[in-house]
Amino acid sequence: MKTTQLSLETKGIFYNFLKGKNNYGNEYLYCIENTVENLVQQQTSANKPGMLLGKIQSGKTRTFLGIMGLAYDNGYDVVIILTKGTKALVKQTIARLNQEFDGMIVRDKMRVYDIMSLPSNLSKWELNKKLAIVVKKETRNMDRISDALFETYPNLKNKNILFIDDEADFASVSYENNSEKNIIEMKVIASKLDNIRANVSKGSFLQVTATPYSLYLQPEEREINDFLKFEPVRPAFTELVPIHDKYVGGDLYFDESKNEDSPAYYLYREITDNDLDVMKKMDLRRVRKVNLLTQNNLYNLNQAVINFIVGSCIRRWQQRYLNEDEEKYSMVVHTERGKGAHDWQQQLIKLILEDLVKLAEEKNDLFIEWIEQSYSHLMKSVRLVQTPEPSFYEVLREVNDALIQEMIVVSTVNSDKDVEELLDSNGQLQLRTPMNIFIGGQILDRGVTIGNLTGFFYGRNPKSFQQDTVLQHSRMYGARSMEDIAVTRFYTTRKIYNIMERIHEFDTELREAFEKGHNQGVVFVQKDTSNKIVPCSPNKILLSNLVTLKPHKRILPVGFQSGYKSYISKKVEMVSKVIQELKQFSPQVMDDDAFLAPVSKVKKILSVIHETLVMEDGYEWDLDEYFSILDYLTLDSKENFVWIIVREGRNITRIDSEGRFENSPDTPKGEKGELKVARKVAIDHPAVMLLKQNGDADKGWRDTPFWWPVMLAQSNIETTIYAKETIK
Repeated sequence: MKTTQLSLETKGIFYNFLKGKNNYGNEYLYCIENTVENLVQQQTSANKPGMLLGKIQSGKTRTFLGIMGLAYDNGYDVVIILTKGTKALVKQTIARLNQEFDGMIVRDKMRVYDIMSLPSNLSKWELNKKLAIVVKKETRNMDRISDALFETYPNLKNKNILFIDDEADFASVSYENNSEKNIIEMKVIASKLDNIRANVSKGSFLQVTATPYSLYLQPEEREINDFLKFEPVRPAFTELVPIHDKYVGGDLYFDESKNEDSPAYYLYREITDNDLDVMKKMDLRRVRKVNLLTQNNLYNLNQAVINFIVGSCIRRWQQRYLNEDEEKYSMVVHTERGKGAHDWQQQLIKLILEDLVKLAEEKNDLFIEWIEQSYSHLMKSVRLVQTPEPSFYEVLREVNDALIQEMIVVSTVNSDKDVEELLDSNGQLQLRTPMNIFIGGQILDRGVTIGNLTGFFYGRNPKSFQQDTVLQHSRMYGARSMEDIAVTRFYTTRKIYNIMERIHEFDTELREAFEKGHNQGVVFVQKDTSNKIVPCSPNKILLSNLVTLKPHKRILPVGFQSGYKSYISKKVEMVSKVIQELKQFSPQVMDDDAFLAPVSKVKKILSVIHETLVMEDGYEWDLDEYFSILDYLTLDSKENFVWIIVREGRNITRIDSEGRFENSPDTPKGEKGELKVARKVAIDHPAVMLLKQNGDADKGWRDTPFWWPVMLAQSNIETTIYAKETIK
């Protein structure tokens, strides 16, 4: 860890109090002290702020509270915290401040206020305390803080003020309603903030964000190879919040989940669009209100509720076995925004629970069957974590007791009022019983903390996804133990999961580029109406339609069945024939039989292969996107060539043991393994692996051979964001 010459007072009462209370590790102390030293020494403003960059639910608030304490010890008198626009978040922030600084408040060293309830008759004695004022990013709140600083208490404007803009990103703007109105509102708030900042005597500005994308929204740009390379906004300084060892984020859900030896492999459970349609409104043609546990239309919802209950019971049994306190658990259902849909979902889940209670009391075979199925599934991941294992009958007894004793409660959260009523003294959603199912929409994605979340049933419309949406909706991120992860399940459609994975990749690459330094810009490109690859402004990208390209990134179709033999056999043979001709006339053939072919010919092969594959619902192989990526990857080379690696006689299974479509037809095994060869040759040109599968019926195919293409980006490319569609 590097060290700096700190010119700070680090022995002050506020900082020492927080250090004693929170037991900050060295990495956090380094981050906090560096941030305050930079704030003290550098000029910051709303246009050139200090930046605290963390991950969703990774301890950013805990870190900026430490920064507040150290700032108070180093000459700052007032901290104004700007929060996102919900009453619940304001209440949560104030609860957190009162809890964090309780000892300082009791000793009359500090006061915490919501700007909307700031007294109009504070005395000089009160104003001389260290002040923390929470201001919602909303016009009336901004007017109230302006009045307080310049009208009611004009001496405040002469004090040293630290502005902390929490969740300072483009996330405040929602494209789901009236985007024009939202953008105007954001500009109004920004101008009011600029006005306040310009008229106080001494002040510093710190932005806190989890989305590095926000740093690219007003980019400086420069031309690189005829493209605009967008560089992030250059803050006055940037500090990265350390990632603690309990943090669970997109890495686990989208990267580690590909490892069959990890409990993360079992996190995702695929649901269908039909599952989401059923939950939009009451429709008695789709759902009968009796015998819900036998209805096909409710199978996945039933499974989600039962897995949540069984998983919670497994964890509580384990805790009791280890003489630990038994914890309470939560599940979130977030598929619709409307109150009517939430009422229907609450009714539906309560009916499922009533059916379960009835079957449990009757000791019905269907009840035992459901619990046994859930237990068998969950124990696959539980056994991958070093933890005690309950028997099936122990879990059955736990579940039975949980249902009979009404340990499961269902709550609807669709307004600020609902959230306020449900918040506990720590500003988190209160877990009233051992198992809590929360049903809600947008109100649950505004930074409200939900403890011990082990079930997430998610289904918001991917067409409306924007840069903040997925990250803010990802309430399953945060501090989680691997024991809890072992019983955690995330339910969404394949289409939404794929979009979330794309956004995770995008976020990861931007963060990496940013962490390497500001000279690590990122190229944003799209295809114009004349089919040319052209620069694209980061402000315009629609995140549900992007691909992150980086060295040796694999891109391939997944989730398909081959066409029928009578339809595709001639086309499959045609591909074989074209491949032989291309190899014969190739300008370069390697010892390991990789050869160069013109991109135009490769596209023709891919077009024919595209006609032989039938995509399943929720999966797509967008040939135009594939071609656009190939065009971009071959753009800089003097000749538009692609490396081709061919393998035949493959016999891969279509669906794995967990019911998922196979997604790794390429293998790195052996010197001649196609992935190894592709990585070796794909330096200045991309590679396309063409893998001929036998397509045997006992492997789940239609008993006919077919080709499976896998594209690999070359190593000599810069991180590039290809946007298939942009905001009009």
